[in-house]
Amino acid sequence: MKHCSRRRFLIAGAGIAGIGLGGWLTWARSRGLSPVTRRSHALGTEISITALHPRPDAANAAMDAAFKAIDRVEDVMSLYRPTSQLCALNRDGVVRDPDPSLVHVLRSARELSARSNGAFDVTVQPLWNCADPDAALKLVDWRGVEISDGEIRLARRGMAVTLNGIAQGFATDEAMAALRSRGVRQALVNAGELGGLGCKEDGSPWTVGIQHPRRDEAWIELARLADGRCLATSGDYRPQRHLFDPKTGREPADFSSVSILAGTGLEADGLSTAVFVAGLEGGAGLVARTPGADAFFVLKNGRTLATPGFPRVDA
Repeated sequence: MKHCSRRRFLIAGAGIAGIGLGGWLTWARSRGLSPVTRRSHALGTEISITALHPRPDAANAAMDAAFKAIDRVEDVMSLYRPTSQLCALNRDGVVRDPDPSLVHVLRSARELSARSNGAFDVTVQPLWNCADPDAALKLVDWRGVEISDGEIRLARRGMAVTLNGIAQGFATDEAMAALRSRGVRQALVNAGELGGLGCKEDGSPWTVGIQHPRRDEAWIELARLADGRCLATSGDYRPQRHLFDPKTGREPADFSSVSILAGTGLEADGLSTAVFVAGLEGGAGLVARTPGADAFFVLKNGRTLATPGFPRVDA
Protein backbone atom coordinates (compact mmCIF):
# COMPACT_ATOMS: atom_id res chain seq x y z
CA MET A 1 0.00 0.00 0.00
CA LYS A 2 1.06 3.61 -0.34
CA HIS A 3 1.48 6.55 1.97
CA CYS A 4 0.04 9.98 1.28
CA SER A 5 3.40 11.66 0.69
CA ARG A 6 3.90 9.34 -2.28
CA ARG A 7 0.86 11.07 -3.71
CA ARG A 8 2.29 14.52 -3.15
CA PHE A 9 5.55 13.63 -4.87
CA LEU A 10 3.78 11.83 -7.68
CA ILE A 11 1.54 14.73 -8.62
CA ALA A 12 3.63 17.76 -7.71
CA GLY A 13 6.90 16.63 -9.23
CA ALA A 14 6.32 13.34 -10.98
CA GLY A 15 3.43 10.96 -11.47
CA ILE A 16 0.83 11.68 -14.13
CA ALA A 17 -0.43 14.92 -15.58
CA GLY A 18 -2.33 16.18 -18.58
CA ILE A 19 -0.31 17.37 -21.58
CA GLY A 20 -1.25 19.17 -24.75
CA LEU A 21 -3.55 21.48 -22.82
CA GLY A 22 -2.41 24.64 -24.60
CA GLY A 23 -3.79 23.60 -27.96
CA TRP A 24 -7.06 22.61 -26.31
CA LEU A 25 -7.43 26.04 -24.70
CA THR A 26 -6.65 27.83 -27.98
CA TRP A 27 -9.32 25.80 -29.72
CA ALA A 28 -11.73 26.40 -26.84
CA ARG A 29 -11.42 30.15 -27.12
CA SER A 30 -11.99 29.97 -30.88
CA ARG A 31 -15.29 28.18 -30.16
CA GLY A 32 -16.45 30.70 -27.57
CA LEU A 33 -15.74 28.43 -24.62
CA SER A 34 -14.27 29.97 -21.49
CA PRO A 35 -11.44 27.95 -19.94
CA VAL A 36 -11.26 28.04 -16.15
CA THR A 37 -8.35 26.49 -14.25
CA ARG A 38 -7.98 26.23 -10.48
CA ARG A 39 -5.49 24.58 -8.17
CA SER A 40 -5.64 23.65 -4.54
CA HIS A 41 -4.37 21.01 -2.11
CA ALA A 42 -6.36 18.15 -0.61
CA LEU A 43 -5.90 14.57 0.55
CA GLY A 44 -2.15 15.05 0.66
CA THR A 45 -1.75 16.05 -2.98
CA GLU A 46 -2.01 18.96 -5.37
CA ILE A 47 -5.42 19.31 -7.02
CA SER A 48 -6.01 20.94 -10.39
CA ILE A 49 -9.09 21.18 -12.58
CA THR A 50 -9.51 22.79 -15.99
CA ALA A 51 -13.06 23.11 -17.31
CA LEU A 52 -14.64 24.66 -20.41
CA HIS A 53 -18.07 26.24 -20.68
CA PRO A 54 -19.63 28.91 -22.94
CA ARG A 55 -20.39 31.10 -19.90
CA PRO A 56 -17.61 32.06 -17.47
CA ASP A 57 -20.06 32.34 -14.57
CA ALA A 58 -21.34 28.82 -15.18
CA ALA A 59 -17.79 27.49 -15.48
CA ASN A 60 -16.88 29.09 -12.16
CA ALA A 61 -20.01 27.74 -10.48
CA ALA A 62 -19.18 24.25 -11.73
CA MET A 63 -15.62 24.65 -10.48
CA ASP A 64 -16.92 25.73 -7.05
CA ALA A 65 -19.04 22.60 -6.91
CA ALA A 66 -16.16 20.32 -7.95
CA PHE A 67 -13.83 21.65 -5.28
CA LYS A 68 -16.57 21.46 -2.66
CA ALA A 69 -17.05 17.80 -3.61
CA ILE A 70 -13.36 17.14 -3.08
CA ASP A 71 -13.44 18.98 0.23
CA ARG A 72 -16.33 16.80 1.40
CA VAL A 73 -14.25 13.71 0.65
CA GLU A 74 -11.38 15.14 2.69
CA ASP A 75 -13.72 16.03 5.56
CA VAL A 76 -14.67 12.37 5.82
CA MET A 77 -11.53 10.46 4.73
CA SER A 78 -8.46 12.58 5.49
CA LEU A 79 -5.75 11.42 7.88
CA TYR A 80 -4.75 15.06 8.28
CA ARG A 81 -8.03 16.51 9.56
CA PRO A 82 -8.50 15.43 13.19
CA THR A 83 -12.25 15.93 12.84
CA SER A 84 -12.60 13.51 9.90
CA GLN A 85 -14.53 10.31 10.37
CA LEU A 86 -11.46 8.33 9.37
CA CYS A 87 -9.43 9.92 12.17
CA ALA A 88 -12.28 9.19 14.57
CA LEU A 89 -12.31 5.55 13.48
CA ASN A 90 -8.57 5.20 14.04
CA ARG A 91 -8.73 7.00 17.39
CA ASP A 92 -11.84 5.35 18.85
CA GLY A 93 -12.03 2.09 16.92
CA VAL A 94 -15.63 2.81 15.91
CA VAL A 95 -17.70 5.34 13.98
CA ARG A 96 -21.46 5.33 14.41
CA ASP A 97 -23.80 6.77 11.77
CA PRO A 98 -20.93 6.93 9.23
CA ASP A 99 -21.12 9.10 6.16
CA PRO A 100 -22.51 7.02 3.26
CA SER A 101 -19.43 7.87 1.19
CA LEU A 102 -17.16 6.29 3.80
CA VAL A 103 -19.28 3.16 3.82
CA HIS A 104 -19.16 3.03 0.02
CA VAL A 105 -15.38 3.46 -0.20
CA LEU A 106 -14.66 0.94 2.56
CA ARG A 107 -16.96 -1.63 0.98
CA SER A 108 -15.24 -1.07 -2.37
CA ALA A 109 -11.87 -1.49 -0.67
CA ARG A 110 -13.03 -4.69 1.01
CA GLU A 111 -14.21 -6.13 -2.30
CA LEU A 112 -10.84 -5.33 -3.91
CA SER A 113 -8.99 -6.86 -0.96
CA ALA A 114 -10.92 -10.08 -1.45
CA ARG A 115 -10.33 -10.12 -5.22
CA SER A 116 -6.61 -9.40 -4.81
CA ASN A 117 -6.01 -11.93 -2.02
CA GLY A 118 -5.12 -9.13 0.37
CA ALA A 119 -2.70 -7.26 -1.91
CA PHE A 120 -4.91 -4.22 -1.31
CA ASP A 121 -5.38 -3.63 2.40
CA VAL A 122 -6.53 -0.38 4.02
CA THR A 123 -5.41 -1.49 7.49
CA VAL A 124 -1.68 -0.94 6.79
CA GLN A 125 -1.61 2.37 8.69
CA PRO A 126 0.09 0.88 11.81
CA LEU A 127 3.14 0.04 9.69
CA TRP A 128 4.03 3.72 9.20
CA ASN A 129 6.65 4.99 11.64
CA CYS A 130 6.27 1.95 13.86
CA ALA A 131 8.97 0.90 16.31
CA ASP A 132 8.11 -2.78 16.10
CA PRO A 133 7.26 -3.89 12.53
CA ASP A 134 6.43 -7.44 13.61
CA ALA A 135 3.88 -6.20 16.13
CA ALA A 136 2.43 -3.77 13.59
CA LEU A 137 2.02 -6.51 10.99
CA LYS A 138 -0.22 -8.40 13.42
CA LEU A 139 -2.67 -5.48 13.22
CA VAL A 140 -2.89 -5.56 9.42
CA ASP A 141 -5.96 -7.50 8.28
CA TRP A 142 -8.59 -6.07 5.96
CA ARG A 143 -11.11 -8.57 7.30
CA GLY A 144 -10.97 -6.78 10.66
CA VAL A 145 -12.90 -3.76 9.36
CA GLU A 146 -16.57 -4.38 10.17
CA ILE A 147 -18.83 -2.30 7.92
CA SER A 148 -22.54 -1.58 8.07
CA ASP A 149 -24.69 1.40 7.16
CA GLY A 150 -25.02 2.27 10.84
CA GLU A 151 -21.53 1.56 12.14
CA ILE A 152 -17.92 0.96 11.15
CA ARG A 153 -15.76 -0.83 13.71
CA LEU A 154 -12.19 -2.08 13.91
CA ALA A 155 -11.94 -5.60 15.28
CA ARG A 156 -8.82 -5.10 17.42
CA ARG A 157 -7.37 -2.31 19.49
CA GLY A 158 -4.46 -0.65 17.70
CA MET A 159 -5.80 -1.28 14.20
CA ALA A 160 -5.92 1.77 11.93
CA VAL A 161 -7.06 2.53 8.41
CA THR A 162 -5.59 4.63 5.60
CA LEU A 163 -7.58 5.41 2.47
CA ASN A 164 -4.66 6.98 0.61
CA GLY A 165 -4.79 4.13 -1.90
CA ILE A 166 -8.37 4.81 -2.93
CA ALA A 167 -9.74 8.14 -1.65
CA GLN A 168 -8.04 10.28 -4.30
CA GLY A 169 -9.69 8.21 -7.00
CA PHE A 170 -13.06 8.60 -5.32
CA ALA A 171 -12.47 12.36 -5.07
CA THR A 172 -11.77 12.44 -8.82
CA ASP A 173 -15.09 10.70 -9.44
CA GLU A 174 -16.95 13.13 -7.19
CA ALA A 175 -15.40 16.17 -8.88
CA MET A 176 -16.25 14.85 -12.34
CA ALA A 177 -19.83 14.18 -11.26
CA ALA A 178 -20.13 17.74 -9.92
CA LEU A 179 -18.87 19.17 -13.20
CA ARG A 180 -21.24 17.04 -15.27
CA SER A 181 -24.23 17.98 -13.13
CA ARG A 182 -23.59 21.63 -13.90
CA GLY A 183 -23.31 21.26 -17.63
CA VAL A 184 -19.54 20.94 -18.11
CA ARG A 185 -18.84 18.54 -20.94
CA GLN A 186 -15.10 19.11 -21.40
CA ALA A 187 -12.69 19.04 -18.48
CA LEU A 188 -9.50 17.55 -17.13
CA VAL A 189 -9.55 16.67 -13.43
CA ASN A 190 -6.46 15.88 -11.37
CA ALA A 191 -7.41 15.03 -7.80
CA GLY A 192 -4.52 12.65 -7.26
CA GLU A 193 -5.75 10.61 -10.22
CA LEU A 194 -6.69 11.85 -13.67
CA GLY A 195 -10.19 11.96 -15.09
CA GLY A 196 -11.23 13.37 -18.44
CA LEU A 197 -14.55 14.66 -19.70
CA GLY A 198 -15.18 15.08 -23.41
CA CYS A 199 -12.69 14.90 -26.24
CA LYS A 200 -10.52 17.22 -28.27
CA GLU A 201 -11.99 19.21 -31.17
CA ASP A 202 -11.34 16.41 -33.67
CA GLY A 203 -13.14 13.87 -31.50
CA SER A 204 -9.94 12.19 -30.30
CA PRO A 205 -9.27 11.55 -26.60
CA TRP A 206 -7.04 13.65 -24.40
CA THR A 207 -3.39 12.67 -24.21
CA VAL A 208 -1.79 12.19 -20.79
CA GLY A 209 1.74 11.38 -19.70
CA ILE A 210 2.98 8.71 -17.30
CA GLN A 211 6.00 9.89 -15.35
CA HIS A 212 9.24 7.98 -15.75
CA PRO A 213 9.97 6.37 -12.36
CA ARG A 214 13.71 7.10 -12.59
CA ARG A 215 13.93 10.38 -14.52
CA ASP A 216 12.58 13.64 -13.19
CA GLU A 217 10.33 15.61 -15.52
CA ALA A 218 10.30 12.84 -18.15
CA TRP A 219 7.44 10.76 -19.53
CA ILE A 220 7.93 7.04 -19.97
CA GLU A 221 4.70 6.64 -21.95
CA LEU A 222 1.83 8.65 -23.37
CA ALA A 223 -1.72 7.39 -23.24
CA ARG A 224 -5.13 8.42 -24.54
CA LEU A 225 -7.74 9.28 -21.93
CA ALA A 226 -11.18 8.72 -23.39
CA ASP A 227 -14.28 10.49 -22.11
CA GLY A 228 -15.18 9.50 -18.59
CA ARG A 229 -12.23 7.16 -17.98
CA CYS A 230 -9.63 7.61 -15.28
CA LEU A 231 -5.92 6.90 -15.00
CA ALA A 232 -4.04 6.13 -11.79
CA THR A 233 -0.36 5.38 -11.20
CA SER A 234 1.35 3.71 -8.23
CA GLY A 235 5.12 3.56 -8.12
CA ASP A 236 8.36 3.49 -6.15
CA TYR A 237 9.11 7.06 -7.17
CA ARG A 238 12.35 8.38 -5.73
CA PRO A 239 13.62 9.80 -3.46
CA GLN A 240 10.96 8.28 -1.18
CA ARG A 241 9.19 4.99 -1.65
CA HIS A 242 5.88 4.34 0.03
CA LEU A 243 4.55 1.08 -1.37
CA PHE A 244 4.90 -2.22 0.43
CA ASP A 245 3.35 -5.64 0.73
CA PRO A 246 0.77 -5.72 3.56
CA LYS A 247 1.77 -9.32 4.34
CA THR A 248 5.49 -8.64 4.80
CA GLY A 249 5.93 -4.88 5.21
CA ARG A 250 8.56 -4.99 2.46
CA GLU A 251 8.66 -3.26 -0.91
CA PRO A 252 7.18 -5.43 -3.69
CA ALA A 253 9.86 -6.78 -5.98
CA ASP A 254 8.48 -6.70 -9.54
CA PHE A 255 7.42 -3.17 -10.47
CA SER A 256 8.75 0.36 -10.55
CA SER A 257 5.32 1.65 -11.51
CA VAL A 258 1.86 0.46 -12.48
CA SER A 259 -0.66 2.63 -14.34
CA ILE A 260 -4.28 1.54 -14.53
CA LEU A 261 -6.97 2.86 -16.84
CA ALA A 262 -10.50 2.11 -15.62
CA GLY A 263 -14.05 3.36 -15.73
CA THR A 264 -13.84 5.18 -12.39
CA GLY A 265 -11.11 6.88 -10.42
CA LEU A 266 -11.91 4.76 -7.38
CA GLU A 267 -11.37 1.55 -9.34
CA ALA A 268 -8.22 2.78 -11.11
CA ASP A 269 -6.73 4.06 -7.85
CA GLY A 270 -7.28 0.91 -5.82
CA LEU A 271 -6.34 -1.42 -8.64
CA SER A 272 -3.03 0.34 -9.31
CA THR A 273 -1.97 -0.37 -5.72
CA ALA A 274 -3.28 -3.92 -5.69
CA VAL A 275 -1.51 -4.80 -8.93
CA PHE A 276 1.77 -3.22 -7.79
CA VAL A 277 1.72 -5.34 -4.65
CA ALA A 278 0.49 -8.53 -6.33
CA GLY A 279 3.40 -8.57 -8.81
CA LEU A 280 3.52 -9.21 -12.52
CA GLU A 281 1.81 -12.59 -12.71
CA GLY A 282 -0.81 -11.96 -10.05
CA GLY A 283 -1.34 -8.34 -11.05
CA ALA A 284 -1.80 -9.10 -14.73
CA GLY A 285 -4.37 -11.72 -13.80
CA LEU A 286 -6.20 -9.22 -11.60
CA VAL A 287 -6.38 -6.70 -14.44
CA ALA A 288 -7.61 -9.39 -16.84
CA ARG A 289 -10.43 -10.25 -14.42
CA THR A 290 -11.54 -6.61 -14.08
CA PRO A 291 -13.97 -5.56 -16.84
CA GLY A 292 -12.90 -2.40 -18.64
CA ALA A 293 -9.46 -2.19 -17.01
CA ASP A 294 -6.11 -1.92 -18.79
CA ALA A 295 -2.58 -1.53 -17.47
CA PHE A 296 0.88 -0.23 -18.29
CA PHE A 297 3.73 -1.77 -16.31
CA VAL A 298 7.28 -0.60 -15.68
CA LEU A 299 9.42 -3.40 -14.24
CA LYS A 300 12.33 -2.86 -11.86
CA ASN A 301 14.77 -3.53 -14.72
CA GLY A 302 13.19 -0.77 -16.82
CA ARG A 303 11.29 -3.06 -19.18
CA THR A 304 7.77 -1.89 -20.05
CA LEU A 305 4.70 -3.99 -20.77
CA ALA A 306 1.07 -3.14 -21.48
CA THR A 307 -2.20 -4.99 -21.77
CA PRO A 308 -3.51 -5.20 -25.35
CA GLY A 309 -6.20 -2.60 -24.75
CA PHE A 310 -4.05 0.03 -23.06
CA PRO A 311 -4.40 3.13 -25.29
CA ARG A 312 -0.73 3.96 -25.92
CA VAL A 313 -0.22 6.92 -28.22
CA ASP A 314 2.55 5.18 -30.16
CA ALA A 315 0.65 1.90 -30.51
